[in-house]
Amino acid sequence: MMTPMIKPYTTPITLTQDELHAAASDGLITAGQADALWQRWSASEGQREAVPALHEAGPAYGFTNVLYYFGGMVAIGAMSLFMTLGFERMGAGGLLAIGLAYLLICLKVADHFQVRGLPVPAGILATLAVVLVPLVVWCVQSLLGLWPPGGDMHFSAYHTHIDWRWLTLEFATLAAGAVMLWRYKLPFMVMPLAVTVWYMSMDVANALMQNEGFDWQFTRDVSLVFGIATCALAMWVDARSHRSVDADARQDFAFWLYLFGAIMFWGGLSLRESSNEWGKFAYCLINVVLIFGGAVIGRRVFTVLGALGVAGYLGYLAHRVFQDSLLFPFALTLLGLGFVWLGVWWQRHELAIHARLGRFTPFLRA
Repeated sequence: MMTPMIKPYTTPITLTQDELHAAASDGLITAGQADALWQRWSASEGQREAVPALHEAGPAYGFTNVLYYFGGMVAIGAMSLFMTLGFERMGAGGLLAIGLAYLLICLKVADHFQVRGLPVPAGILATLAVVLVPLVVWCVQSLLGLWPPGGDMHFSAYHTHIDWRWLTLEFATLAAGAVMLWRYKLPFMVMPLAVTVWYMSMDVANALMQNEGFDWQFTRDVSLVFGIATCALAMWVDARSHRSVDADARQDFAFWLYLFGAIMFWGGLSLRESSNEWGKFAYCLINVVLIFGGAVIGRRVFTVLGALGVAGYLGYLAHRVFQDSLLFPFALTLLGLGFVWLGVWWQRHELAIHARLGRFTPFLRA
């Protein structure tokens, strides 16, 4: 009796490293087999299409994208940071007309680019539309007589002065930006939202200090809290992107949140003063956690800031605590070589480490 021939299954399947690890967790294959398969497929030169990573590849660095982003940042700056008092002589009504016209044109052009498969310029134009929201809201409040008395009455001060009166503009920007982000699903649009959260951290502190007067230490602590909250939000966004099966949702929407959240947290932390050595040592340990935590989740901003913090602490030790010690440089050399050895060990066992950590960190970047 002849055995019937089975037609080979040749339909291409998109497979991720996490799915291999999930199969290992379910007992279909072993963890070693999962790592071996991933290494073999990743190293295959005949592979036509690489397995997508956690996030879809972002825009490639090149002259075209440099022109895109440079032109976009100039246009964004023109309607935000570089707006002068002379521009405001047209009055709130004139500014409102210009702002609405710019906003609608930006959205139309963004639609045009998106339909034609040009996500980078589409994201830049949509981002410019989000940047125009504070101007439009300020004009409406001024025309209706709803702007709170006191403080600077000029919109040009929005990007230079801390004032609780800007909070209405910031809430409106976050709301409008969330709607437009849902509409266009372009990661660059998160940038003005992250900047707005940064502004809000300062303006909220100003609102809470109305009776006591300005206190930079309180502002510093509020910035630290906002930074932690923003990083937590970024991790949640990262986890959602990781789990999504939709290509648009797998884009790196968390980048700007991580960037500004880390800066707010690390800036607030670094500005805190400590009168004892244990406090300074704790600061160093937190920065060490940032270095390795950033490496684990694939976010360089944490690693860079953590490295700056550790370097600052080591500089303090060298010039203040151990300035007359001959052994301190040798101890630092051994410590540095120890980290090099740790890097070698990590590289050899990286796949297995990621497989284990991936069960506890859903935003781990494979």
